[in-house]
Amino acid sequence: MIQKSRQSLWIVACAVFVLAGCGHETKVTRVDAGVVTDLSGRWNDTDSRMVAEAMVKEALQYPWLGNFTQANRRQPVVVVGTVLNSSHEHISVQTFITDLERELTNSQKVTFVAGKGERDEIRTERKEQAMHAREDTQKAPGKETGADYMMKGAIATILDEADGTKAVFYQVDLQMIDLESNAKVWYGQKKIKKVVEQKRTIF
Repeated sequence: MIQKSRQSLWIVACAVFVLAGCGHETKVTRVDAGVVTDLSGRWNDTDSRMVAEAMVKEALQYPWLGNFTQANRRQPVVVVGTVLNSSHEHISVQTFITDLERELTNSQKVTFVAGKGERDEIRTERKEQAMHAREDTQKAPGKETGADYMMKGAIATILDEADGTKAVFYQVDLQMIDLESNAKVWYGQKKIKKVVEQKRTIF
């Protein structure tokens, strides 16, 4: 009886040891930020960057830019407004907005100004300066550059799935709106379609 009990304990101990050794090993590999790493098929940093680059380039090729510059003898002032996430995924819209802002700024074809959230922070800083900074270094209110146009839009998806395979269709719509007349001077659309296959592993 004692011998059987010892054998049972030994078997249990071995089982615990084997199970403890079945954990997952984590491996991290650093890659260049420009490398495409589309692992899940969901919206990612590559989609955000490529869509922003393509759509800003398209927007700045349309006649509204040249018409404004010719009529006013200066670059138009642009601000990025709201980009709605109407998709089924959790998408970092702020990252996409930042990509749009970078492309607009670096184009050197428009003057880009801070959006609403940034303006609130800057205005608070000016109020602090009015109270605490030397008078010769204070930045006066009422001297902001007003935007001529606002870029805004939405990201939407259509999902089709069957038998472990799914197709995800992304549609990004952006508009450039004249802030004085509300006229939409440009409307752009970018589509991305991904097919994701999940392979079953049979043991």
